Amino acid sequence: MKFKIILSVFLLFAVVIFTGCKLKSEGNNMESNKVLVAYFSRTGEQYSVGNITEGNTEIVAKIIAQKTNGDLFEIKVKNDNYPKGYTALTEYAKKEMQKNERPEIVGNVENFEQYKTIFIGYPVWWGDKPMPVYTFLDSYDFKGKNIVPFCTHEGSGFCGTQGMEKTGAKVLKGLAIYGHTAQNDRTEADKKVSEWLKGLGF
Repeated sequence: MKFKIILSVFLLFAVVIFTGCKLKSEGNNMESNKVLVAYFSRTGEQYSVGNITEGNTEIVAKIIAQKTNGDLFEIKVKNDNYPKGYTALTEYAKKEMQKNERPEIVGNVENFEQYKTIFIGYPVWWGDKPMPVYTFLDSYDFKGKNIVPFCTHEGSGFCGTQGMEKTGAKVLKGLAIYGHTAQNDRTEADKKVSEWLKGLGF
């Protein structure tokens, strides 16, 4: 009888410890979250990397999705009139920003409410996010979610573009990575993404 009592107490203690650890893990480990990786990226002629067939930001987005088991969503403009030439593209983007436009995007994220953490990636244009990214941010309810920004650039860094608290989401530490690193040194890009995600709890 005494042995049974001791065994019962031991099992109860083990259950409490296991449950407590599990709850702690689920509360602090980002891996328990459903992840979406949404990104806007461009091909064609790009600064410092020439003509490319896979966008710099798209490369980083795919690395993030692979490492977080996240779902990918590309932010695409419905009437895509963006020029392929770099100079023409920058001028087009500048006019779009001056008008504060919200280009219509195609597709939608199914069951958006299931995602707790949304990575949002983009190239930095004229010190800001491209306008289609604003369209995406305006299209969904981010209250109570985590937004994790990431961007590609050629020297500007985030340039303040990571501030998305107005969406109602909690904005976590982002990653700014050189576009030429993403395009030409995938090993280094992979390393930087891994280190960053580890710091976030993935």
